[in-house]
Amino acid sequence: MKVLFSEARSDYGHYIFPYAIWAIPEAGERPSQIFAQGFLPASRELDRYYMCRQIRVQLSAFTRSSENRRILRKCKGIRHRLVPRDEFDFSPRRRDFCKTYADIKFGKDVMTYARLDGLMNSQLISHVLVFEDTETGQEVGLATLFIEGSVLVYYYYAFYDLGYYNRNLGMFMMTSCVDRFAAEKHEHLYLGTCYSTNALYKTQFAGFQFFNGFCWSTNLAELKHLIARDSQEITQHLVESEDFQDRLYHGSLENIIAAGGFSVSLAR
Repeated sequence: MKVLFSEARSDYGHYIFPYAIWAIPEAGERPSQIFAQGFLPASRELDRYYMCRQIRVQLSAFTRSSENRRILRKCKGIRHRLVPRDEFDFSPRRRDFCKTYADIKFGKDVMTYARLDGLMNSQLISHVLVFEDTETGQEVGLATLFIEGSVLVYYYYAFYDLGYYNRNLGMFMMTSCVDRFAAEKHEHLYLGTCYSTNALYKTQFAGFQFFNGFCWSTNLAELKHLIARDSQEITQHLVESEDFQDRLYHGSLENIIAAGGFSVSLAR
């Protein structure tokens, strides 16, 4: 892949010069290879990716916790089926269902019909997980996925009937997805970004990892430290912060460097 650095807002007074890091796939490279380096898709054509603090589950390490089992019990009677995108009928009823959810959760017309249509017809969705209430026979949720063989599952947008909110349907859908693909021996399931305490629900799965900018970490305390730091005045880069080094990497920048998985050879 080729890597581009796009300037973000600088803080000259503290010598902080941030860059957003983009990855551009080259011929023969698969999305799973780019996801594994800490990037998520920045376009629905999968031709540009951005590095971010994101969550994934190493599915070989997943086992149901007591909380996972509780969530699955709360929606007993709701089943799901996996439908390839080219076999999925995005009917006017389903379209309105998704739009109603998006308007309530994201704000009126944050996701327009045009944006919703573009999403459902993009390369970024290969499958849809359809959830049905067996008691009523009604569809109650849709989760859009990108799947690459047995290597990668990306849990993208989910839409569900908010009348099932007290049964934690949204969490049930995500838990069911993790449970299913772990049972089917897939490698990693990616759950998107985590920049606030509201997104920490994504960490409740055994096998959870997050990308911290230089490696995949399993340290929940580290993730919470980064989230807390986002709300503070920042006067230096993270890895040069003695607080970060002392708390999480035994007071050593060398330990951070050793944890990193990137190496660049310069042409001569």
